[in-house]
Amino acid sequence: MPVVPAPAAPSLPGVSVVMPVLDEEAHLRSAVTTVLKQDYDGAIEVVLALGPSHDRTDEVAAGLAAEDDRVRLVENPTGATGAGLNRAVAAATYEVIVRLDGHALVPPDYVRTAVETLERTGADNVGGVMAAEGVTDFEQAVARAMTSRLGVGQASFHVGGEEGPAPTVYLGAFRRGVLERLGGYDESFLRAQDWELNHRIRESGGVVWFTPAMTVMYRPRSSLRALAGQYAGYGRWRRIVMREHPGTVSARYLAPPTAVLAVSAGTLVGLGWRPALLVPLGYGVAVLAGSAVVGRGLPLRARVWLPAVLATMHGAWGVGFLLSSPRLRRAEP
Repeated sequence: MPVVPAPAAPSLPGVSVVMPVLDEEAHLRSAVTTVLKQDYDGAIEVVLALGPSHDRTDEVAAGLAAEDDRVRLVENPTGATGAGLNRAVAAATYEVIVRLDGHALVPPDYVRTAVETLERTGADNVGGVMAAEGVTDFEQAVARAMTSRLGVGQASFHVGGEEGPAPTVYLGAFRRGVLERLGGYDESFLRAQDWELNHRIRESGGVVWFTPAMTVMYRPRSSLRALAGQYAGYGRWRRIVMREHPGTVSARYLAPPTAVLAVSAGTLVGLGWRPALLVPLGYGVAVLAGSAVVGRGLPLRARVWLPAVLATMHGAWGVGFLLSSPRLRRAEP
């Protein structure tokens, strides 16, 4: 009886991992190495879009490219994230585009899970959890705040949740045709590029899909000043997205500026009418009480940092949102 050969395994799509890189000397080698060690049987490459760094990032990138021909380099003269992503995508070889950052560390199954999820769901963008992990006491406090509803609201990519359609995801993996159809990332957005692109995907009838099976390790900022700058930028640019796309307005994004206005007004009015001070005092009590719950299991020093971290995240985001100029998008390159 003749032997019937087993059906050939379907070929896996090639994957181009694109990274906009600027001043990432400390993290770039580790980030690229986690990609090159993926347990994915299809072809894979890493395209680094190099901005004008002030450290040894370019030297590290050149060394990586010399060591492994799967690493390719393109120039990104402005250093802007959106421009770097578009340049990397234009230079990419393969059908699936996985977007990472120069300090992102991914587990060995990340690319395989991304491709499987794209094929299983038919979604236009799939992404997972921004798994913040801190080293110092302060960083651990920030990481806990960034993975709590008290710190960042209900966003699945921060706090986790069930698999399914989502407004946005962290970073993401795309079919190349989706990015080409939508014109790529909007380079006029110096931040919030992912939010804005995911909104356009959904507006065009596409699906953004969250899965907790995809995790990216993220290192938080290491000081209150750096954290405040980060969250002020988030607030400024989130308001730009809301101006451009009014359909993205949500209670989650209005909560920080509302809190800033209420606390400020309560403090000012309270100078002449003491009962108004209940508003800022109430916010302070809520943050302290919430910190006690959210901080369970953290080292003592990290728990001590947590109220200041939460207040900084709320306040900086809210102030950035309130002071966001309508000219911001056009004033910056």
